[in-house]
Order: sequence, then structure tokens, then C-alpha cells
Amino acid sequence: MKTICIFNQKGGVGKTTTNINLCSYLALEGYKVLAIDMDPQGNTTSGLGFDKRKIDQSVYDVLTSDVSLKDVIRECQVVNNFYLAPSTMELAGAEVELIAQEKRESILKDKIAELKDEYDFIFIDCPPSLGFLTINALSAADSVLIPIQCEFYALEGVGQLINTIQLVKKSLNKTLEIEGVILTMYDARTNLSNEVVSEVKKYFKEKVYDITIPRNIRLAECPSFGLPIMLYDDKCKGAECYENLAKEFLKRQKGV
Repeated sequence: MKTICIFNQKGGVGKTTTNINLCSYLALEGYKVLAIDMDPQGNTTSGLGFDKRKIDQSVYDVLTSDVSLKDVIRECQVVNNFYLAPSTMELAGAEVELIAQEKRESILKDKIAELKDEYDFIFIDCPPSLGFLTINALSAADSVLIPIQCEFYALEGVGQLINTIQLVKKSLNKTLEIEGVILTMYDARTNLSNEVVSEVKKYFKEKVYDITIPRNIRLAECPSFGLPIMLYDDKCKGAECYENLAKEFLKRQKGV
């Protein structure tokens, strides 16, 4: 079982899109996959067709009470082998409630440990901020997958992003590694996109995935239908790229 945190302190870089679609294609390949939605906005939850108003127990309950992850996990109806620990707006209040708890940084890690080896991969979708929710996710993860948008401001936050990962590695999770970097919202027609790709590859070297995710209207549309791209439009460029990304991800794994 490998736990991977999808993290970038910048919002709007494609974290949730990557989480939903990478998980979906891995599940299609026959791997048992769990997505944990750690974002109070709950976009992974709604993007997989779950009505947040009808969820009685969520990740919020896992973090703030003795509810186990097993109690909140739901099977995705649209993709076999794909499971979700959902989020609701209540999760925003967990930041305050966790302040008073002991070992507050490792709650999620302890809850994931109870699952033992029930899943091949666990992906955690983080909020675009550095609070107790993100710290819990980074503390629980074996590695971090970093989506970076192919735009100018994306490069400004890279140093801060690496500092955050190094701080967590030093104080809370000594085995935390960078799984890889995924370049998103790529537009081959612009010099800027190509410059960002070049700079990111210079910085992260072989950690950068060969597959880049393009700007694609179908990728933007599918969450509103509660479907991953492979069920919304499996012939579009976005679907093709996420399918190939899943294959490249698996090639990079050892012993899975």
C-alpha cells in the first residue's frame, strides 16, 4: 500500500482534476484505489457524483472523533475498484478543533494505518493552504505528487513548496519523498508554457513526468456531471493524457 499526497500551496493548478482522473485510470487497470478528500471545498467528492448534503460521516469525523476511515469510505458507483473518503464543509472547522488535540499532526496517519494493506494506492487531495489538514496529509504520505500549472506565477511558489515539504520531512515524516511533478494546463502554442516546462525540468529534473496535461474544456466540464474524464469523453485529449499519465506513474513504481 502506497500513500501519495497531491499537494501544491497554489490553488487552481489541477490537484483535484489529477486526483480524480489518475485514480480512475489506475482503478481501470485493476488496482484498488482510495481517494481521501482533505479539502473542505469537497471538489473530489462532488466531482465523483456524491451529494455532500447527504453525507452523514466524512473525513471531518475521522479527524475529530474516534470514527475510523473504514466507517466513512464509500464505493464510487461510476468506477470499479475506486473508493472515496468524502469531505464536507464541516472539515473547515477541523482546523480549529485540532488545535486542542494531542498528536494532532498524525491523526490521519494513524487512521490510515488501521487500513493495513486493503488498497494498492491511497491518494490524498489537499487544500491549497498550509494548515493542520495539509500537515496531516503530508505526515501520512509516503510521497508527494506536485501538479504545477504552466503559467508564470506557478514558478514563484515552487521554493515555498519545497521548503514546506522539507520542513515536514525534517520534523514529522522523515521518509517523505517527492513522487513526481505533473505539468498541467499546458498550451503548446504559447512560449510561456514552454518556458515554464523548461524551468520546472531544470529544477526537478527526472522527477518531472513526460506526460503533460493540456488545457482542455472537457476536463473542465466533467466534474459538474460527477464523472471522471474517461466516462465523460474518453476520446478527448485530456482523457488520453491522463490515461498515459497513469501508465507512466505505474512504470515509475517499484514492487507494486
